[in-house]
Order: sequence, then C-alpha cells, then structure tokens
Amino acid sequence: MKIIINGIVRDAQQEPLIGVNIRIKGTGDGTISDLNGQYFLEVPNKQAILEFSYVGYETQEIVVGNQININVNLKEESNSLDEVVVVGYGNQKKVSVVGSITSVRPEALQQGTTRAVSNNLAGQLAGVIAVQRSGEPGADGSNFWIRGISSFQGAGRDPLVLVDGIERTLDDLSAAEIESFSVLKDAAASAVYGVRGANGVIIVKTKRGQMGKPQVNFHLEQGFTQPVQLPEYIGSAEYLDLMNELYLDAGNPNPLYTAETIDKYRNNADPELYPNVNWLDAVSKNVASNTRGDLTITGGSDILRYALVASYYGERGIMESDPNQNWGGMKLNKYNVRSNVDINITKSTIVGVSIGGYLQETNNPSTSISDIWNWAFETPPFQHPIQYSDNRNVRVTERHNPWTELTQHGYSKGTASKIESLFSVEQDLSFLTKGLKIKALFSFDRYANSWVKRTRTPTYYNPATGRDENGDLILSVGTDGQDFLDTSKESEWGNKATYFEANLNYERTFGKHAIGAMFLYNQRDYSDGDVVPYRRMGIAGRGSYTYDNRYIAEVNFGYNGSENFTKGHRFGFFPSVAVGYLLSEEKFMEQLKNTFSKIKFRASWGLTGNDQLSGRRFAFLPTIDTDGSYKWGINNDYNRASRFEGEYGVENLTWETVEKLNVGLELGLWNALELQIDWFKEQRRNIFMQRRNIPSAAGFRKAPWANFGKVNNGGVDVSLNYNKNFGKDLYIGVRGTFTYAHNEIIEQDETPGVLGTNRQRTGHSVDELFGLVAEGLFTEDDFITNEQGELVLKEDIPAHTFNNVRPGDIRYKDVDGDGAITTKDEVAMGGTVNPEIVYGFGANARYKNFDFNIFFQGNGRTYRFIGGVAGNFLPGASQGTIGNILTNYNDRWTPENPTQDAFYPRLSYGPNTNNSQNSTWWYRNMSMLRMKDVEIGYTFPQTWVNKAGLSNIRLYVKGSNLLTFSGFDLWDPELDTQTGAKYPIMKSISVGFDINF
Repeated sequence: MKIIINGIVRDAQQEPLIGVNIRIKGTGDGTISDLNGQYFLEVPNKQAILEFSYVGYETQEIVVGNQININVNLKEESNSLDEVVVVGYGNQKKVSVVGSITSVRPEALQQGTTRAVSNNLAGQLAGVIAVQRSGEPGADGSNFWIRGISSFQGAGRDPLVLVDGIERTLDDLSAAEIESFSVLKDAAASAVYGVRGANGVIIVKTKRGQMGKPQVNFHLEQGFTQPVQLPEYIGSAEYLDLMNELYLDAGNPNPLYTAETIDKYRNNADPELYPNVNWLDAVSKNVASNTRGDLTITGGSDILRYALVASYYGERGIMESDPNQNWGGMKLNKYNVRSNVDINITKSTIVGVSIGGYLQETNNPSTSISDIWNWAFETPPFQHPIQYSDNRNVRVTERHNPWTELTQHGYSKGTASKIESLFSVEQDLSFLTKGLKIKALFSFDRYANSWVKRTRTPTYYNPATGRDENGDLILSVGTDGQDFLDTSKESEWGNKATYFEANLNYERTFGKHAIGAMFLYNQRDYSDGDVVPYRRMGIAGRGSYTYDNRYIAEVNFGYNGSENFTKGHRFGFFPSVAVGYLLSEEKFMEQLKNTFSKIKFRASWGLTGNDQLSGRRFAFLPTIDTDGSYKWGINNDYNRASRFEGEYGVENLTWETVEKLNVGLELGLWNALELQIDWFKEQRRNIFMQRRNIPSAAGFRKAPWANFGKVNNGGVDVSLNYNKNFGKDLYIGVRGTFTYAHNEIIEQDETPGVLGTNRQRTGHSVDELFGLVAEGLFTEDDFITNEQGELVLKEDIPAHTFNNVRPGDIRYKDVDGDGAITTKDEVAMGGTVNPEIVYGFGANARYKNFDFNIFFQGNGRTYRFIGGVAGNFLPGASQGTIGNILTNYNDRWTPENPTQDAFYPRLSYGPNTNNSQNSTWWYRNMSMLRMKDVEIGYTFPQTWVNKAGLSNIRLYVKGSNLLTFSGFDLWDPELDTQTGAKYPIMKSISVGFDINF
C-alpha cells in the first residue's frame, strides 16, 4: 500500500534548504524540496528508504517505517567551502575565515584512558603545547599553552577556555559531551576577547540535538593500567657494600658493616632484623584499573531538539592498601550529566536551555600522595621492614615509614561538584532585513568542594635490635599512638560565576558579495570568596567582507575592562585586521581543481590583552602592614606593635598587551590532502612585575609594582591531513601536527650588577635553566700536597668554594674570572623544563568491517636538572640515613676507574655540595616520543545488527602509552620531578564497545 510522506529539510542552523534531492533508494522516483524546504513524496511501502542529497552536504538515508512526517537536518561536508567553523562569539563559513583557527574531531579527544580531556591535546592540535606532569587520579590533567609561553609572570600564561561561550574549566568536561573543539590562536581570532585573549582561546561546544528520531549511543570501556616507568633501586646488601666502600674512602680504619652482617641481608636470613625492602614496590601495586561509560541520546523535531549525555569515569589508583583496614583504597568516581534543549517557540524564536555538571568522589589516604612518593625515595631498603609480622608498626625516630603512612594513618573522602546552567533566546529578525539575528544568554555556575578526614597516629616501634632467648624481637616503643580514628570535616568556599551576553549578528550575500557583522555586549561576575568579586564587562564587534569566495577582509575589536585597575584605566581597545585570498577560486584555476582543491593565503595583525596579574590585586591601592614593632631604649628592650607603609599604590597600572602577527597558508591537494602552515610573532608589553632596579634610597619599604616587562615570542605550527577512499572497502587517513614556539625576555628590570654578566636573564627564554659549566672531573694532576700533607688544588685552578674537592669531583668553569667558583659563575643552559616543540603523527585505516588507528606524540627542546641541590640524590650523601640508590650506581668515577664519562662523579660518605650543584653535568634532555594510542576495532555487519533491532555495534581493543622512546631512561621524562619520586603516568590496555540504536 502506497504512503504519502512529507517533511521539511533544513541545515544545522535550522534554515530551510531549497532544491534538496529526495529519492527512493533503488528507484528513479523522487522529488525536490521547495522554497520553504518542504517536500511531498509517494512511497510504495514502509520498507522504502529515502535518500536526501544536496551539493555541499552529506547524503542521508532514512527508512520510512511507520513515519509519514519526516523532517531532516543535513550536515555540511567537511571539505566544502560552505563548512561552518567556530570563531570568537559565533560561527563563520570556512571560506571566509582568515584567523588562525585549529579544530579537532571530538573522537580524537576520547583516545586516552585518563579522566582529563587536556591529556589528549598534545600533538592533536597544531599550536598547542601540552605536557602531563603527573598520573595521580584527580590531579593528572596536563599543563597546556597556546603557542607557548610569552610572559614571565605566572598568571599570564594560561589560555581562556570557553564551554558553550562561558568561561569554564576544560577538565570538568567528559569527552562524550563535546561536539566541537577549536583553538583560536592569532589576534584576528581572539581580539574580540580583549583583556582575556592574550594567551589564545579554546572554544568547546557541547552536543546539541538535531531533527529526527531518537538516536542512542552507549559506550563502555574497561582498562587495566600500569606505570609507564618507575625508578629502579638497589637492595640492602648492595647498599651496605657501597656505604662500607665510601666510609673507608673517607679515611675511616674499619668498615661500618661486617661481611657477616651484609650476608644476612643478602641471604634473607631474617627479614625482620635484616630487611630488604623496595619501598616503591611496597607502596604501589603492579596493576590498577579504570572504567569509562557514556550514554548519549539525541533527536528532536522542528519544534524541539534535545541532546542528553550521561558519563561515568572510575579509576582505581596504584597505591597499596592494607586488607586489615577497610578504608577503601585509592579511587576516584566521576559522574557527568548534560542536557541541552532547543525549542522553537515560534517560527523565528529559539529558546535554549542547558543544564550540566559533575560530581566527583575521591577516596585517598590521609597522607599526601606526593609525600608518600618522596618518602619511598628517601627511605633506604635496610632500615626496617614494612611492618612486623605481629602487625606492629616500625620507623626510625623522626623519620617516616612510607607504607604505614599510606595504609595506617586513616583516609580522606572528598566530594567536588559543579552545576553549570545556560539559558538563551535567539530571535530571527528577517522580517526587518534578511540575515539579521539577535541573541541573549545568561549563565550561572557554582562549584563546591568538601571532604572528611578520618585520621590517627598509630603506635610506632623503633627498629628491633635483635631477638631474645625465645626468638621474639627485642623492641622498644618509639611513639605512642591511638587505635581510633579522629574525624574532621573540611570544605572550601568554592566559586560561583554569572555571565550575561547580548549579540546582534548579520549575514547576507548579494551576488558575489558576502557581508558579515557582529556586535556584542557582555559582563561576568566571578567570586571565589575573596574580599570582592572579579568583574569584567565590555563590547566586541566584527565586520567581514568576501568577494566571490576569493578575496576576504575582516576587522575585529574588543573594548572591555576589569575592576582590577583604577578608574580611568579600566577599559582598553583591542583591534585586529585580517585579509585572505583564495587563489584556488580564480577562474584560471578551474582546470586544476582536481589537483589544487584549495590554495588560501591569509595574514592578520592585532592587539590582545591579559588582566590576570599574579602577585598583587588592586595594585593601585596602597596598603598598611602590621607585622612589625617600634623599638627604643638603650638596648632596644622596649617595643610596641606598629603600623607602617606596605605596598605602594601605583595608579596608572593596566593590563598586559600583546601585539600579534600571523601569516598562514592553507593548501588542499587532490581533494584528499590538507596542509596548514602558520608563522607567528608576538610582542608582549606592560608585563606586570615588581620592580627590581630601584635603589633603597628611594624610600620604598617594598618595591612598587609596574607594567614594565617585555617578552617576544614566535614560531610556527603545521598540520597535515590526508584522507582517501580506495574503492568501497578500503579507507586510509594520515595526520600530523608540529608546533614550535620560542620566547625571549626583552626587559625584566634586572639590576646593573647582573646586566651584562653571564647571570643576566634578559635576552634568554622565560624560565630558562641556569647552572654551572662542568669541565669534567678533577684528576690527580690537578692537585698537590701542601706542607700540612693536605691535598689542595694547584694555584692556577680556580678555588671551588662549595666544599673541599678531591680527584673525581666535578670541575667547574670560572666564567666571571674572579678566581673562585661560586653561584656567580652560573650561565644559561639554553633550554627550559617546558618543551618548545610538540608534535604528533598517526594513521587510521578501515578495511571492510575492521578499523585500525595509531597515534604517536612527542616533544622536544625540553630539559631538566636531575638530582637537585639538596644532595640526597647522590649515593652516600646522607650517610645511608636518607635516600635510595638507583641501579646505575656503578657507573661512577673511582680511583680504579677514573673515567670522565661516568654518570656519577666521585661519591662520598656525607654531603658533597660541590657535586650536587645544578650544572651541565646534571643537565638532561627530556625529549621523548610516545605511542599515545593504538586501537583495532570490528564493526558487526549491518544485516546482523538490524536483526537485533540496533543500528551499529563496534568492539575494540586499545592500548595507551604502551611505548616511550627517550634518551633519558631513569624514569618517565615527562614527569615533574628531579629524582623520579612522583606518581607515574600510566599505560593501559582496554577493551570496549559502542552500541547505537
């Protein structure tokens, strides 16, 4: 029986599409949509499949079933010039975009198995430099910057993150919530954000509904995790042998430990009296796990569209727990929910309502995880066992037992939650003039965090001195403890933010002329419990013109301000201008269209600002200090509390300003390959800082603040994508990104005594490492014996002032030529801890029902001093009381092996401050390449799936961080540690499935 079908075809912006082809698949019957996007079509039966096709849009197929009214939203093709991309405060057609903008598919942000979305940015997005410094659950998010760092003050580095247009935190999101992810890098893209655009902008849009029947996706993934790499330490016998060697080398006549004693440690004769503990193994498990689940429901009609996303992420950490203490171990559970609803209350009025947020619950030991890792590094393997067999706890007086601190001191349960709301109204004003729209939105966000601590200090015994005649351990109580747990409730004020925005948009095409304009007002109020809220307000505008899809010009501006500055200095104007040229759209290029699918040149210049100032808020106001006293009397023995001048108020302080220049090329070849190259240069001025070069005679008790610093930053970012279908069964895609950003301090007000010397920071990179220059190790030829029989350096060798040196110690260069080695001989090392290069490359392929994906991510020009000036890193420096020893300890200078290529210089029994100085000897390149993800999947045949009433089933196996390649191999080079004592980044194997219905 024939059925009459009708409906409306629209685009993603709910605009009717005229002339859409609607065909009954497998036949020649069909129709086209009219001026209102409406169509009518007679189909033979319910099994008929309608095929909707339109130039520049993806073809869509729908089974008729029991429907008689079928409304459709067509999606634009990704390689079409009419593709819409996200820009500041709106959307633009890709052809008219002249700003430097990088986007990434949301699927790429779901590749990793960690909680934090930021851990999947590095290498995926050209222009983004990101590093993960810890793997600790709940604190494992990456540090990330857009085009590197261009300020030496701490608050002026992080990019602005906008979620659905509202300033929010990236790692609060679940990756399943994300519909689009874009990075605005140059002034043309970010000038409209004014005093918040200096560090670039990340724009995230969450999923919204589309017209059509409900579509449901369920995703579940189970992972099993292990540390990427942990330091390896020697055992008790080797440790004590080395202590004996160093003790004798220090001139002592007899060894500390007898061979018989050491053999008892080596042979495991009595583990409670002669323990051999690997403390990293003691406090950590070999395998942990994580679980991720997402449920997404989208659909709607021409009246109402909805998207509902619910996500769960659970992680069990690698920290050990005591089965005798039912405290839950280390775990994290996070629940995300988001509901986005759009309602057409009239044909021209759309109301949007969004409610989202998360609840995160953590269970941790009551002791800091960082402290536990540090103590595991500090506690030697022979000092005492983990715990005595009768469950008595042990430690050396005033030291820590890492395992007991982890498992016996109690636990902490934390709850963090956030609610995010957004209400918007959009009115089409086409009845006034076509292409004109007005929109207003309001949001309210609230974050809270609280926790309960249940703690105790258990009874500790001193290490056993032996066994009595009954074989029992001879013990003495070190400190008395308690059996019960104390309870304390803690909470922080959290934060809340309100935001209001109203904007007017106009887009119109007149033949070959396309015009776009935007004008906007916004204001934000943010409070974190500080004395007064943080407030901003301003206006922004954009005007664009495109001629014949070839010539493009655009101007942007932001005029906004902050309460952080005094009246008359609160508002600033931030303009930008950009131009573009599509050579590929010229008529003479038409015959080469199959080769050069796109050739686009673009350039931009503009100003942006930063009002995030670290060190002092409201620096235009003077302060009064009360932490001193007046003293008088013959011996100053009379005093009274006093008040006196504190910070000096500087009225003309203002924001930092960044001048940005960008030149870019976009090249498309064979409708398969896309290459984008951007060269950029940034000049940041008026950096907020405390003056350093003001004489004390000026009378300031504390140096005043000023907009004085200057930093230049520049580099290049590149992205390459190749996608090609080979027949109907095979698809191959290749992708890669490269980002390089280098900065230079132009001015930071250094003192005259430093300027012009090897110690000046001006002219070097922000946070560049400084240290001594090691010229090798001293040899016996560098010394003579004086009249007192002491070994001293020859007269022509600079004095090394840190401690008396001997052959095998590090010899340093006298850079300043004063005849003595001091910290004044430090020079720039040429590198920073944060990388200047981040890159990524990978490939994905699909053959019939199988798919494969692999992605590598790396970084370069990243360095670190290992060890640290504390000295515990050097074996023997603490005389065996503190510090584990890495298994490479034999790679060292000794009188029998006086090599200059050793890892360790001469080791000593006791501190050697000369050898522990930051220098080129301990300067290491931390560059690395990591296999970030590898995945293989299988999609069930459609005939099988349809029988189950589903539309798609896919199973997959995935590995994350499985391989790491680096010239540094003692611990994971990406970790933020000088000794390896840090919760490790995790590698994982996971299995999962996706079901659509």
